[in-house]
Amino acid sequence: MSRPNILRKRRLAADGAASASAAGELDIAGCATIAFTSEDPLHPVEHMLDGSSGPGATRWISARADTIEQILIEFDKPQILSRLVYEVEEATRERTQEVRVEVSEDGGRTYRQFLIQEYNFSPAGATFQHEQQRLNVRHVSHLQLTIVPNKNGSGIATLTALRLFA
Repeated sequence: MSRPNILRKRRLAADGAASASAAGELDIAGCATIAFTSEDPLHPVEHMLDGSSGPGATRWISARADTIEQILIEFDKPQILSRLVYEVEEATRERTQEVRVEVSEDGGRTYRQFLIQEYNFSPAGATFQHEQQRLNVRHVSHLQLTIVPNKNGSGIATLTALRLFA
């Protein structure tokens, strides 16, 4: 008579799924300085790094309407970047926001463009975008995001979340 197989099991911690998905995630606040052109005092740049994501999450919002904004991540030491994840939300007005991503491997002297992405927002339609991009770059000293808030319509630059992975 064969013995029944005994199932080996264990309970996962409540945040087990979240920590598993964050394998290789860089602690941006711990390894870099964030420079920015503008921030709304109620929606500071820290909000895009606070771990909150999805529709309705905290977010960085520019203090200036219809103005191209930049966010520059200056790493303390060069980093290997394999993936970039960010989110954008606009639920109140129709507009097209463009996000450009560039990296520097020489201390910020020159930049190489990796991404230009446009997002069309409409309160009656699309209001949220989650983006994941492969980068596969080594020795990154700076990562620059340029946000054009109003390629079509009026608006304010915004990013809900930003995550980088080694």
